[in-house]
Amino acid sequence: MKTKRVLFILLALFAVQVSLFAQEKKMTRKEKEAAWRAERLKKRAQEERQIMHNDSVQYIQAINAIKAGSWALEASNVTFNNGVTRFVTESTNFVSVNDGQAVVQTAFNNSNINSPNGLGGITLEGRILGEELKMDKEGNVYYNYSIQGAEISATVNVVITSHTNQATATVNPNFSSRQMTLSGYIYPYDSAGIIEGTSGYY
Repeated sequence: MKTKRVLFILLALFAVQVSLFAQEKKMTRKEKEAAWRAERLKKRAQEERQIMHNDSVQYIQAINAIKAGSWALEASNVTFNNGVTRFVTESTNFVSVNDGQAVVQTAFNNSNINSPNGLGGITLEGRILGEELKMDKEGNVYYNYSIQGAEISATVNVVITSHTNQATATVNPNFSSRQMTLSGYIYPYDSAGIIEGTSGYY
């Protein structure tokens, strides 16, 4: 009888230990999940901070490039005044200013060597005139100027989104209604990867 009682007590103690071990294991799993989630949130926050930092750096570089008169907006799409948008290659579709000369270029078909610029579009050059640069309280930048040359007479309205180098450039020809807006990113001219074709008439 005594032996049975001892055995019962041992079994009871063993059951308690097993229960405690299971609880401890369960808590450890929860703690691991919590730690994993916390680490994941930490990494995500670090990535977001890095993105914001990179955007801010490129934003400042874009503004400085415009102030220096040496920049290029590489466009990923072009929207026409009828609302049609075409996705394009950044290196051959751009608006740029460098050394007092402004360029507007489109290239919708790189294999079209019979186009005015040999890239499937047009390349228009002229002198830059009447610059105006301002910023609103949210940090959006508005840069307006005119292009005057044998090939083009137009105004260009550039808008840089706050704290990024993302921008649009709307080209308004003075003697036609063929407005178009190029959307993309602004870079310092020397670091832009643009390819300029042969200039031609609009």
